[in-house]
Amino acid sequence: MRNRGLDVFFLTLVISAALLGSSVSGDAPEAERYWPKWRGPLMTGVAPHATPPVEWSESKNVRWKVEIPGKGSATPVIWGDRIYVLTAVATEKRAAVAPAAEPARGRRRGPRGIKPEYVQSFTILALRRSDGQVLWERVLREELPHEGTHQTGTWASASAATDGEMVLAFFGSRGLYALDMDGKPIWQKDLGDMTVKLGFGEGSTPALGKDRVVVQWDHEGESFIVALDRKTGRELWRRTREEGTSWASPLLVEHAGRIQVVTSATNKVRAYDAASGDVIWETPGMTRNAIPTPVHRNGLLILTSGFRGNALLAVNLAEARGDISASPAITWKFDRDTPYVPSPLLYGDELYLLKGNNGMLSCFDATTGKRHYGPIRLEGVSNVYASPVGADGRIYVASREGTTAVIQRGPEFKILATNTLEDGFDASP
Repeated sequence: MRNRGLDVFFLTLVISAALLGSSVSGDAPEAERYWPKWRGPLMTGVAPHATPPVEWSESKNVRWKVEIPGKGSATPVIWGDRIYVLTAVATEKRAAVAPAAEPARGRRRGPRGIKPEYVQSFTILALRRSDGQVLWERVLREELPHEGTHQTGTWASASAATDGEMVLAFFGSRGLYALDMDGKPIWQKDLGDMTVKLGFGEGSTPALGKDRVVVQWDHEGESFIVALDRKTGRELWRRTREEGTSWASPLLVEHAGRIQVVTSATNKVRAYDAASGDVIWETPGMTRNAIPTPVHRNGLLILTSGFRGNALLAVNLAEARGDISASPAITWKFDRDTPYVPSPLLYGDELYLLKGNNGMLSCFDATTGKRHYGPIRLEGVSNVYASPVGADGRIYVASREGTTAVIQRGPEFKILATNTLEDGFDASP
């Protein structure tokens, strides 16, 4: 979350006190009871057992609010009674000569990015879910970033991930860190320095699987994808990628007894075998500046992007082998009203998309591509970076203005509430 003008951000828990202990089902698989990854336990944007409130304000249904030092747009992740969040905290150590921000191009004047003038402390915090108390805080690295970041970005944009035994903290060029649940370091991995297009900063989140961690490293230098041993950080395989900068996160999908690593990018969409790194299938890619993370359910994969164009692909994994560009594996496409920064939400058989970074929502039948409605403008929601989330039959869309629209799930559009807090939201809730 973002607090305008100040070098702090706030973590706000929007949940009624009565629901705090009963918001998940006790007999659900443990990972599904929490929010262990940035797009949730199913990587669809849905919290399958949660019952959050419909309405809130600064004086209603907010259990607590805690100020977090620094800046970050990483999603908080949850396991048990703990919330883990990443942030980059500016120290008082100022660089003698700061790296330059990327100059403007075309008609724009002035720098597009923020110069890294101060050494940053790259930090993970663990908070108690019931009251927001900081249980522990670890500075994992201190250094001056070698590049700037976007004016609306941060140096802590990738999200943490946890499986209940370990927590991953990824700061891109500042390294990947594995810690136990109490913050004790297990291993760390330095993958080098990215050269990001236009100095827009980094943002891809690693995929955490049962036995490995996969990092998508697409930039203006030598791009690659790498799989690391979950317990030790040892490199298992690495494959070169002919891609420029993207900010999409890889998706681990289990299909027909095989784990695939799906990557979205501009040149090609690819699926790698998680065990060997071999390409299983591929097809021409998305638009430039690929950001949204794919979603998957029951063998159906959806990929989207929306910068200087619009692209949506629906892929039937049962048919996907080799070059699928002209095969029946692509079940439907769409070339309008797709998201730029926000990822899609796949809620059962319904696919929810925002148009660009605007507060305009569409709903599709995910299997057939039939549009149920949209794009419909959400009142009070105009600028959106956060990805929509679903819980208890409702859709939640949080805006940079601090307003969250709550929409009834289903093929007919129905707004349930419009809630406003005194903070802006860049991180996905």
